[in-house]
Amino acid sequence: MTQSSPEPGRVYLVGAGPGDPDLLTLRAARLLMRAQVVVHDGLVDPSILAMAPRTARMISVAKSRSRHTLKQDEINALLVREALEGHDVIRLKGGDPFVFGRGGEEAEACHAAGVAVEVVPGISAAMGAAAAAQIPLTHRENASIVSFVAGQCKGLSEQNWAGLAGVGRTLVIYMGIATSEAIAEKLIADGLSPTMPLAVIENAARPTMRVLRGQLAGLAALVADNKVRSPALIVIGEVTGRGDMMELKQVLEAVQ
Repeated sequence: MTQSSPEPGRVYLVGAGPGDPDLLTLRAARLLMRAQVVVHDGLVDPSILAMAPRTARMISVAKSRSRHTLKQDEINALLVREALEGHDVIRLKGGDPFVFGRGGEEAEACHAAGVAVEVVPGISAAMGAAAAAQIPLTHRENASIVSFVAGQCKGLSEQNWAGLAGVGRTLVIYMGIATSEAIAEKLIADGLSPTMPLAVIENAARPTMRVLRGQLAGLAALVADNKVRSPALIVIGEVTGRGDMMELKQVLEAVQ
C-alpha cells in the first residue's frame, strides 16, 4: 500500500500592523493564537509573536539592508513546502502584507503550486505611524493627495518622484532611513523646496516611539544625529506640522 499525501494546508498572509498587539485585527489575533507554523519578518514586535501557542514552529525570515535570512524565492518555496506537507502557515508581516510587504509575490507562488491563500489585512505602517504621531496624512488645509514610495530599492536615483511631494501633497517613504541623504538630494533636485517640513517616526505605536521633525535639507543630519533605526518612516509635507500643534495643545491643556 502507498501512503497518501496529506491534505494541503492553507497559507494566511497576515498583517501585524505597526507593532502594538492591540492594533491587530480580530482575525489576525485568532489565527495567530491557534497557529501551527509562523513564518515572520524581523520587525514584528515580540509581544505579537508571543501570542502564538508554545507548540507553534516559529521561523524567522528577517531581512536587513545588508543581509537576508532567506531570499524572497526561498521564502516563497518555504511557504509552499510547509503547506503541501499539510500545515496551515501564518505568514506574519509588519504593517499590511500588500503594502511593500511582497505579499503579492508570495500569494502568486502559492497559487501556482495549488496552495490556498487567505489575505488578512493589517494597519499599514504609514497609517499606524501617522495616527500614533497624530499627523493627518490628508487635511483640507494642507493635503488632498498621499503617495507611498520605497526609499530602498533598485534604481532609486533613476526614479522620477517629481510631483509626489509639495503643496497640497503628502509623501510617505518606507525603508528610507539608510538612504535618507540620497532621498533629500533627489527630492530637492526634482524641485521640492529644501525647507519643506517633514517628520521621521521611529517605532510607531510602541512605547519607544519617537517623532522627530525638521526640514528636507536637514533630513540626513536629523537621522544621523538622533541615531534613528528601523522600523521608521519619513513623512514629508505640510501636514507634519499638524501633529506638533496637537502635542503643544495637549501640553498646554495639561498645564492648565
